[in-house]
Amino acid sequence: MRRWVLFGCASLLAGSASAVDGMLLQWGQGDNNTSLVRAGAVWQWDNQWFDRGDWRLSGYWAAEAGQWRSTNAAGKRKRFTDIGFTPVFRFEQQSLSAVAPYLEAGIGAHFISPEFNNADRRFSTVFQFGDHLGIGARFGERHQFDLGYRFQHLSNGSIKQPNPGINFSQLNLIYRF
Repeated sequence: MRRWVLFGCASLLAGSASAVDGMLLQWGQGDNNTSLVRAGAVWQWDNQWFDRGDWRLSGYWAAEAGQWRSTNAAGKRKRFTDIGFTPVFRFEQQSLSAVAPYLEAGIGAHFISPEFNNADRRFSTVFQFGDHLGIGARFGERHQFDLGYRFQHLSNGSIKQPNPGINFSQLNLIYRF
């Protein structure tokens, strides 16, 4: 599985450097003593909607790969690989002030391998939907830094039972080229 994660990350970065608009890092803490760390790439959308004064609605694509670490009731540690792809809508300030706040929301697809099975929580599929709500700010000379908090819920959308889902609180950092 580790080879597939490396292959996926390399594929994201293959192509021209100008194709990728930025890189992301995520750290999170979730239910059942589960933590996560992810890295990935972002591609900014060209479209903008509701461009009103200093605010606009836009978004980006996020491709992520990472790992969950969890400790079960017996104290045994487990690792799970997470590969995801998410379209993210963002309502953001676009003024030239030093700090530009934003709100964001996204729903994407995640593959968790092996199937998450820890303590009292067991997923029935490796496929999970990942939806999140977030808040944060862009800053820096070109607003190239992006720091935010997001709440993410992952579940299989009742494709198969059981479907307990899992929640994460995350710190999200993006650097835009």
